[in-house]
Parts: sequence; C-alpha cells; structure tokens
Amino acid sequence: MNLEMFSLQGKVAIVTGAGTGLGQGMATGLAHAGADIAGVDCISMSETEAAVREAGRRFLPIEADLSSISPIAEIVSTTERELGRLDILVNNAGIIRREDSIAFSEQDWDDVLNINLKTVFFFSQAAARQFVKQAGPGKIINVASLLSFQGGIRVPSYTASKSGVMGLTRLLACEWARHGINVNAIAPGYMATNNTRPLRDDPARSAEILGRIPAGRWGLPEDLCGPVVFLASSASDYVNGYTVAVDGGWLAR
Repeated sequence: MNLEMFSLQGKVAIVTGAGTGLGQGMATGLAHAGADIAGVDCISMSETEAAVREAGRRFLPIEADLSSISPIAEIVSTTERELGRLDILVNNAGIIRREDSIAFSEQDWDDVLNINLKTVFFFSQAAARQFVKQAGPGKIINVASLLSFQGGIRVPSYTASKSGVMGLTRLLACEWARHGINVNAIAPGYMATNNTRPLRDDPARSAEILGRIPAGRWGLPEDLCGPVVFLASSASDYVNGYTVAVDGGWLAR
C-alpha cells in the first residue's frame, strides 16, 4: 500500500466550528496531513491558527455565524480567492439544547435544526458546486453523532438533527458520486468538549457514561484526526455515504 494515498499535500479544507474542540482537532489533523485550512467560527480561532501554522500550513480565519445560511457563498468564494481552491469540507459546527421533550420550546428546536442540519445541507451544496466548477474530485465530511443511531434523552432537536445528518450524508453521496464527490460522516462518541461539560460535571452521569464505554474514557479531539484524514484523502475514494462511529466502542455494547 502506498501511504501517499493519505497525503493531503496541496489540498484546501474548510472546517466549520474550528475555534475549539472537535473542529480544532480535525483542522490540526488535516494540516499535519498537508492541507491548508480555512477555519470558520464565530469565536476566536487563534489557538487553531497557531496549531495549523506550526504544522507548516496556511490558515485563513473566517468569522461567520452559521445559524444562518447567508454567509456560506462568501465563505466559499473567499476560500477560493485566498487559498486558490477548495477540496475538502468538514461540516462540524453545531449546537445542542437540553430540556425535557414535554417542555421543549420551538426556539430551541429551530436554533438547533438551523445550524446542525439546514446549514450542513446548504454548505455541502455550495462546496459541491465549487468542486464541479473545478472539474475535480471533492470530499465532504459531516459530523454526525451517536444520536444518529440512538434516541438519547432531553435533546430532541439534537437527535433529530443528527439523525438527519446521517440520512443527508447518504442521499448526497448517491447524487454526487458521479461528480467524483465523496460524502461521508463521522459520529463522535462521548467527547470531552464544551457540549458535554454539563455531563462531565455531573459525577453520577459521568460515571454512568464511562461505565458504558469499553475504552473507559471520554474521547478527545485528537481521536478524530485519523478518521478525518482518511475520509479527506484518496485512501477513501471508494467509501461513500458511510457514517464512521468514533466512540470507544459505545455502539458495540
């Protein structure tokens, strides 16, 4: 096997939600594999920029609020103008709202679905149009969740959105494979991020979760580096429409 299949040398990736957590980890992993990064977030990305530049790659910070699809076209055009092209999109940006379903508000439903699913579709659409314009292949990697496979509790809009991400990944893979575009997803397990802080800060809930994970620990952002590089590289050219669980064995229990 030629390990050059995993190289991203000369590639350009957009990573949304790149300022912290999983987005920061994936952006750094892609950079170490050779990709230049356009990071998108509504918070500071200085730490991510430093990590990408330390890996010897370019970093383009783009501040945007992805609760609306209005910034998407400009993000893609700015990336093309400043970094020369687009080869990879990582749809990582997302939010979660916790509340009993019987009391869940319309606002919390709409806020989560807008960024976790609507933005994912229209960003994928914009990236696919750019890939077709370049007459070249492209890779789209969506961030799903264990709740793409399970129901969960007290997160109805999040579960709906992440189930939708897995279904959308399959549909887009079927439609766009003929253009040389691969659409896959990563489903992280229980990861040590801002989204899971309320769970980790609850000793009883944290112990319950850890007791179910065969690996015996919370996942870390760097645990996604290998999967995201694989799905972004030519090593995965015949992988399409698949959601890879990175969960320490949670779904195997």
